Amino acid sequence: MGAGGRMSVPPEGKKSKPDVLQRVPHTKPPFTLGEVKKAIPPHCFKRSIPRSFSYVVFDLTIASLFYYIATNYFHLLPHPLSYVAWPLYWICQGSVLTGVWVIAHECGHPAFSDYQWLDDTVGLILHSFLMVPYFSWKYSHRRHHSNTGSLERDEVFVPKTKSALGWSAKYLNNPPGRVLMLTVQFTLGWPMYLMFNVSGRPYDRFACHFDPKSPIYSDRERAQILLSDVGIFAVIYGLYRLVLAKGLLWVVCVYGCPLLVVNAFLVLITYLQHTHPSLPHYDSSEWDWLRGALSTIDRDYGILNTVFHNITDTHVAHHMFSTMPHYHAMEATKAIKPILGKYYQFDGTPVYKAVWREATECVYVSPDEDAKNKGVFWYKNKL
Repeated sequence: MGAGGRMSVPPEGKKSKPDVLQRVPHTKPPFTLGEVKKAIPPHCFKRSIPRSFSYVVFDLTIASLFYYIATNYFHLLPHPLSYVAWPLYWICQGSVLTGVWVIAHECGHPAFSDYQWLDDTVGLILHSFLMVPYFSWKYSHRRHHSNTGSLERDEVFVPKTKSALGWSAKYLNNPPGRVLMLTVQFTLGWPMYLMFNVSGRPYDRFACHFDPKSPIYSDRERAQILLSDVGIFAVIYGLYRLVLAKGLLWVVCVYGCPLLVVNAFLVLITYLQHTHPSLPHYDSSEWDWLRGALSTIDRDYGILNTVFHNITDTHVAHHMFSTMPHYHAMEATKAIKPILGKYYQFDGTPVYKAVWREATECVYVSPDEDAKNKGVFWYKNKL
């Protein structure tokens, strides 16, 4: 049997599975992080304030242009065309604002500049505008990077073992159930994660990104969590004033619906980065940082790779060197692929197909019955 229990030589008359579904190696790699870093040109680790700000200015300019067109010309369209124009605006504006979200994400690592105060200032402003508690997310996301692939300590999209599945799992493990699950995941998943830690690691008490006393955070971080809340409340107050001036429908159309698109993209991107039949997860007996960082996958979103500042197709390099600015990540990815070899995973499956396949194949994790390493867990789908 080949890796993952698939036949290494397909039976006669049958086509083999795509290589992308073959499991990546789960043993300790024959290279070190230092050796991987040496393969990357040194300039890739340099952060430029003018270049970083150029992406902020460009994204906000495009977003402002979409806003200007929508608010000044859509009402001039013949009535039926507005039903097409507004959804197109929501999708385009939401895509651009997802790029803005990614830049704020860079600030949180930090990969925007060499100055933490500047990174935090830019990140707080941009993320607050998108209803994200910047410092709250920054610290939980940092723990995700420190514990990627760990079943006990990872922070986001932590898969469940079969025994931990809820009673509803067997009723949702079918096409209608998957449609319902994905719909809820992409519409409510992001706010539910922030408010209730849904899909996050379990804590011994209620965990919420808006609560300064949440178990997610240490005592020295709690003041900044409160500052994140202040940023969110400031934006909410601004939206309230806009509703009074322009009306609720105007605010929903101009801001609310694009924000829903941003939230959907965030969940989609993160889900597909860490959910794949070929990727292992580890318990404490097997996990180490390097293997965990390699338990992620690059994807192809077409033109959206550029709109999203390549967070989609350079995610492996990002997990290994998270302080590297996004505008060097593609060059770094090309440099490290020969070193990583089979430990590097890329899947060019169209996104809509990949989402359905992963929702079908990746229901829970468990070790293989005949595996020597019981601390290595793989996705399964048969309940």
